[in-house]
Amino acid sequence: MATPTVPFSELSRNSKQVAERLERLRRMRVTRRDGQDLCLTTLSYEREREETADVTARLLASLLVADDGARVIGRALPAVFPWVRHLSPEEVREFAGDLVDATHDAAQLDVHATLHRTIAEWRATARILADPSLTAELTRPLPGDDHGEVAAP
Repeated sequence: MATPTVPFSELSRNSKQVAERLERLRRMRVTRRDGQDLCLTTLSYEREREETADVTARLLASLLVADDGARVIGRALPAVFPWVRHLSPEEVREFAGDLVDATHDAAQLDVHATLHRTIAEWRATARILADPSLTAELTRPLPGDDHGEVAAP
């Protein structure tokens, strides 16, 4: 569903009308020429979104630890993330765990970047594994001397 938009200039000139429209629509995108677009929302709509994220995170976490839940999630992941077919079964389990942790961060800590980063990193891994020549290039031994163990950051 497309989010209705309003120019920033309209918000500043006719804030009352924009606020009335926002109450009906519950969410609007404010476009700006000199910066990132903004999102206006009603507090009730934002609370509903937070509850949705929280329920989703708790549901995923409960499924993951249930007797057959991890297998159910493993079967469901390809429908949501088709690229997981390039991951090994162990990598799919690890991705599912990372996904649950990141979903918890989004719901409980209001940190959404972790979820987006987790998906992007695993998608990049799948992209590499999908290309045999790229996989071979990135997993071959490095030439030259071994400089020892790399210290943790």
